[in-house]
Amino acid sequence: MSRTVLAIDIGSTKICAIIAQISDDNSIAITGAGTTKAQGLKKGSITNIELAARSIKTAVEDAKRVSGCDVKTAIVSISGAYTKSLNSNGIVNIQSKEISFKEIERVMHTSLYNANIPNEYEVLHALPFNFKVDDQDFIEDPLGMNASRLEVETHIITTQKSNLNNLKKAVNGAGVEVENVVLAGYASSIATLNSDEKELGVAVIDMGGNTCNITIHSGNAIRYNDFLGVGSNHVTSDLSMALHTPLNVADNVKLTYGSLLTPSNDLIELPIIGDETTTHEVSLEVVHNVIFARVEETLMILAQFIENSGLKEQIGAGIVLTGGFSKMEGIRDLAVATFGSVPVRLARPIEMDGLFDNLRDPEYSSVIGLVIYSSAPYTAYEIDVNKRVRHSNETPTSDSSVDFKSAIDIPVAPSEEELETKMVNLEVSKREKKSDEASSFSKFWNWATQLF
Repeated sequence: MSRTVLAIDIGSTKICAIIAQISDDNSIAITGAGTTKAQGLKKGSITNIELAARSIKTAVEDAKRVSGCDVKTAIVSISGAYTKSLNSNGIVNIQSKEISFKEIERVMHTSLYNANIPNEYEVLHALPFNFKVDDQDFIEDPLGMNASRLEVETHIITTQKSNLNNLKKAVNGAGVEVENVVLAGYASSIATLNSDEKELGVAVIDMGGNTCNITIHSGNAIRYNDFLGVGSNHVTSDLSMALHTPLNVADNVKLTYGSLLTPSNDLIELPIIGDETTTHEVSLEVVHNVIFARVEETLMILAQFIENSGLKEQIGAGIVLTGGFSKMEGIRDLAVATFGSVPVRLARPIEMDGLFDNLRDPEYSSVIGLVIYSSAPYTAYEIDVNKRVRHSNETPTSDSSVDFKSAIDIPVAPSEEELETKMVNLEVSKREKKSDEASSFSKFWNWATQLF
């Protein structure tokens, strides 16, 4: 039986909602989409819940109108703005000598339990990058193997609880329940990478309006992720200041003449900021130089991120650029020159049924990735934001929440209601006991009086 999913990509400049039908064989057909300008967000984070909720609601209502479906729950993207990552490991003994899914679940929760996560942070993803069976390293899938010990190394992505709660509040304010939350850069990777790139190792950079999210994959697993609060809107700001022209005019100049290729000496007339009735002439060479300087600086910082990750030697497939910023003419050539002898490709989301023409642009990679994530897990195993272990052979359920404490056999403290119920039952049992004692005493007295 097919199911309907709603994916909402909450970006700094736009909010996109997509409704899709996922059939039993996990094939996807998009039935509706809605896009609106983002309000109440800055650098990927919620700054005004009411405005953000209004923007989300507009995008969702548009998608529902096109699709004709009413969906109450959604899978939502979250920016890498306030995320922190760390690696952890877990180890368990195998009593039955054969690894079942229960053991894999136990070892992954153990690695999460062993991680030193600050109190104000919440886990988004725990992604295994190395399973070890006894002394054998880099096992792709340990399920069904004979072993006495199972180890795992995981890459854990966390975000500030306040950031996550504000995101959920904004989505709830739009009349939609949050079913799952996925890192935006992770979602972009799902929509753009092929199996060879994941195997060889690749860096995916999602270049958006106000942010750039970077994830590095090695051996089919995420090993590193980071965030840069710079995007194409910063090019607009630079042009506005350098050319003394209003922001909307500067944005139009960027979209019309923005190129990193050889500049021309043509002149264009632009209004002056603060006095839009007066115009002045500007050379396109100046426009080119301003754009080139900002984009080159952005790519150099991203190159430094890759250097600092310690995984530069493991990205055999090179670098994949996606997101709206990556559409700028000549960015691939500048990226090749900046990253240094590393293959660079510009990526669009993979094709699927019902994909509208405008959704084929690289700026929609993240929302398409969310839909694919809903249909099937990206990795063989993963702990998601609900503390549930997802795996590649799972059957989708409507309720994705799980009790983490019960999964790793930690006793759960009773709630106040349970305590009250227990107290009431205790009082009732005491009264019953007293009444039993009283009735037995009265029977004895009656018998004694009759006897004498």
